[in-house]
Amino acid sequence: MTKSLQGRVALITGGASGIGRATALVFTRAGAEVSIADLNETAGEALLQEIREKGGKAVFETADVTRVADCKRVVDRVLREFGGIHILFNNVGIIRRASVTELSEEDWDRVMDVNVKSIFVMSRLVIPIMARAGGGAIINTASGWGLSGGSKAAVYCASKGAVVLLTKAMAVDHGPQNIRVNCICPGDTDTAMLRNEAEQLGEPTERFLAAAARRPLGRVGTPEEIAQAALYLASDASSFVTGTALVVDGGGLAGSI
Repeated sequence: MTKSLQGRVALITGGASGIGRATALVFTRAGAEVSIADLNETAGEALLQEIREKGGKAVFETADVTRVADCKRVVDRVLREFGGIHILFNNVGIIRRASVTELSEEDWDRVMDVNVKSIFVMSRLVIPIMARAGGGAIINTASGWGLSGGSKAAVYCASKGAVVLLTKAMAVDHGPQNIRVNCICPGDTDTAMLRNEAEQLGEPTERFLAAAARRPLGRVGTPEEIAQAALYLASDASSFVTGTALVVDGGGLAGSI
C-alpha cells in the first residue's frame, strides 16, 4: 500500500506513543500529511522531528482531546497547515484495571471521557469538514474487550463497548455523506499501556506479558501491526467497508491455547 494515502491529511489523537505513534509513521510513509494530538509534549515533538527527518510532513499539538477548546485548536491548526482533513483516527485511550466496586467515580469519569467523549467531540468538529469535501474516513480505537468482557476492567470494557456501537451509529448516520466509520479492536499490544496494566494489578511484568501472549498466535501484537490495520481502513482498499469492528488480536477472541 505504498503511497496509498498520497494527497490526504490525517489527524491522529493519542498520536505520540504506542499505536498512535506507529500509525503516524505508517501514514506518513504512505504519503499522508499528519497532525498529531497528544498530552505528552516531549514525545510528540520527538516524533515530529523523526517524521520530518524522514521526509514526511506533520504538525504536533499538545492537547487534552476531552476538552472542546483543545479539539477546536487542533482542528484549526490542521486546516491552517494542510487545508483539510480526510482521515480522523480517534486513537487516544487509557485503562484502569478495577472492578465496579473498586473504581472511584473520578476514574470512571476520566476513562469514559478519554475513551468515548473524545471521539464525540473530535468527530463533531471534523465530520462537517469531511462532508464539505465529499467524504472521508474515521477510525476509532476500540478493543477486544469492547466485544467480550474481561476481569478487573469494568470501565474499560464499558468504554470500548460504547466505542464499537458509537462507530456503527456514526457509520449509519454519515454514510450518505460518503464518510466511512470503522473501529479497530486490538488484542494485547506491546505498548507502555500494556505494561502499566501489570503495575496496576500488582503483577510482575514478565508474567503478565506471558499471560497476554496465550492466544493462537502465541504472542502479543506490535503497534505497527495495529497501524497497518488503520492504514487499510484509511485507504481506498477498504472503500466498501463501514460500520465494522475489525479484530486484530492474534486469535485471542477466537479461542485460547
